[in-house]
Amino acid sequence: MSSKIKKLSGLKRKLEVKVDTDEYNSSYSAKLKKIRSTVKLDGFRKGSAPDNVLIQKYGPSIHYEILNELIQKTYPIELKAQNINPASAPKIDIKSEDPKKGISYNAEFEVFPEIKPKLGMFKKYEETTISFNDKDVDFAIDDILDRYGEWKEVKRNVKEHDQATIDFVGTIDGEEFEGSSSKNFPLVIGSNSMIPGFEEAIIGKKTGDEFSINVTFPEDYFKKDLAGKATKFETKLLKVEEKTKAKVDSALFSSLMMDEVKTPEEFRAEIVKRMEKEVEQQEKSLTKESIYKLILDVNKFDIPQATLDDQMKSMRNDALARMGQKLDDAPEDLYPEETFSEDAEKRIKLDLLFSAFLKKYKLEVSESEIQEYLKKESNKYKEPEQYIKWAKTQQNTLENFKMIILEDKLIEKLKSELKSSDKVIKFKDLSNLQK
Repeated sequence: MSSKIKKLSGLKRKLEVKVDTDEYNSSYSAKLKKIRSTVKLDGFRKGSAPDNVLIQKYGPSIHYEILNELIQKTYPIELKAQNINPASAPKIDIKSEDPKKGISYNAEFEVFPEIKPKLGMFKKYEETTISFNDKDVDFAIDDILDRYGEWKEVKRNVKEHDQATIDFVGTIDGEEFEGSSSKNFPLVIGSNSMIPGFEEAIIGKKTGDEFSINVTFPEDYFKKDLAGKATKFETKLLKVEEKTKAKVDSALFSSLMMDEVKTPEEFRAEIVKRMEKEVEQQEKSLTKESIYKLILDVNKFDIPQATLDDQMKSMRNDALARMGQKLDDAPEDLYPEETFSEDAEKRIKLDLLFSAFLKKYKLEVSESEIQEYLKKESNKYKEPEQYIKWAKTQQNTLENFKMIILEDKLIEKLKSELKSSDKVIKFKDLSNLQK
């Protein structure tokens, strides 16, 4: 058996494999012998049928079974011999299936790029610091009181921030479409959860009103068959409610799992403590994102199309799952895979760079580091020892901890190698950065 590798365009490769005739013949004889011992043909005792009769009846099926087995056997062997790491399943082209001349086939596939990671020594990443003050704390508390408030029905016209319960039926050119209708649908006015113009049209209406809402789907709407279409929604307003903010009391503390908090002062102190923790996490996350952006800008390379296709498909599946949709049932124009192309490419490149930098710096995680991280995680739970006992039996969880530790190590290493500039943002601007 022998092989040679040919480089095609980009990351495409062709492996040309030749299989020894002896290997084919040996396998053929073995299969023929097995058939002779197990089948009974008319006119012959079991196990006594001559080769020429067996070959006439079973020869073609034996031949193609052997071809398939030889390819499955020799392909990974020759990949290893050529030191090739394929990124996609092979496309097999049999060049010769004549055992007298020798079996040969070609396998075309994509490979992962060879990356020699570089650092942009003349570029800087942004080391982010987030500032917050008493007004930010007041805003955070007010937001909590609003989110944990109660809706109460009112007998007045709809205003901004009210919740309107409605029935509606949508039509395009007089025809209903999938997802165009709903009954007893609660809608917070100003939430921007509906297409532009829909919520605004409800303002000023009162319970019992029936009216038409004429709007147009955005050109970039995620369902392509609706994008840019003018639509009429026949609507009935069933109920109007306004939010009554929650009180700073024991019921709120319980809802927020603040078991140790008893007074408004302690509540505020706990909010500050949580904000400080969030700030720390966001500073770390934004700094990490800046470092990743830098290394992506510096390291340019192609990625396998097959890997990109798989990633786009996976991201579409996740998006559909969040909407309660199944892949097989979802229409093709609902979140087309191409929608995720840019994010999928970024994710794949970061994964490849992550592996390349780990190898470059020879970063590893010890068992003691995993156990230390596990202990830290367990402190988030009411019964830490029980959590630790459970987590130690979950290989996926432990592997995830390992990757988190490796990422932290890599970020610290990159920070020591790269130059930085300081960036200060205000806590109130965090929500805009996270959109």
